[in-house]
Amino acid sequence: MLADFHVHTEFSDDSVYPMEQVAADAFRLNLDALCFCDHVDYGVKPDAGEPCDRFDPDNGKPVTNVDYARYFPEVERVRALFDGRLTIRAGLELGVQRHTVARYEAVLDHWGDRLDFCLLSIHQVEDREFWNGDYQKGRDQDAVHRDYYNEMLAVMDAFDGYDSVAHLDLMRRYDPFGPVPFERVRDQVAAVLEHVIAHGKAIELNTSSWRYGLDDTMPSSDVFRLYRDLGGTLLTLGSDSHRPSHLGSYLRVGQRMLRDLGFTEFVTYKRRVPTAHPLAF
Repeated sequence: MLADFHVHTEFSDDSVYPMEQVAADAFRLNLDALCFCDHVDYGVKPDAGEPCDRFDPDNGKPVTNVDYARYFPEVERVRALFDGRLTIRAGLELGVQRHTVARYEAVLDHWGDRLDFCLLSIHQVEDREFWNGDYQKGRDQDAVHRDYYNEMLAVMDAFDGYDSVAHLDLMRRYDPFGPVPFERVRDQVAAVLEHVIAHGKAIELNTSSWRYGLDDTMPSSDVFRLYRDLGGTLLTLGSDSHRPSHLGSYLRVGQRMLRDLGFTEFVTYKRRVPTAHPLAF
């Protein structure tokens, strides 16, 4: 079973990859299933159609959230086109912050019956972005990671509307100080994983770590070992693709790595309910 459960399309502000073409490419790549998880980041992005004064520097698109009214019908249209050839699920990647929780609860109240899967991501803290270094300014390495995980735990305490935590140690990718020893963040990571397990959530193996040239998987193998030792079993896999060259990348490698770490299965979701599949040999 090859399932890419973190796929972006033209409905994300940072992608121009047409949804129908994503599905066609997934079928060509012999994927069994995919889940569209386009971006929602309240606090730093308005909804589609609202006034917007920021534009993506790479594609010129307004930096806005998913246009829900167009997104879900397009998922249904593409799903019907590939019926019997490719399993297609509707998801969202929710970039939640503690002060934006109510906005996401409203989204789920309105659109939740159309959703199969929700990824939880921490992309900002106090509306300060990681990707441009704004969040990291004025913080030493310990504070960069401490405040990131504190935000994650605060969000998880306040918001239950997710299924899997995406790229749990994302801050490794944006740490200006270089690799942080795992022992310095272990206790905070353990608190996150204990919360995940206690609430029946999954964590994601995000295979983009290989294309970004990170020194380990994302999250790291240390995180996966700790998750295993704490009794965690629910795992999702996603490429975090934004363009054709990303789609489905390293899924087989990721499955084998997880098996080598002692896991036996991963999960996909339909209508927010997980189904288990054996990991590849």
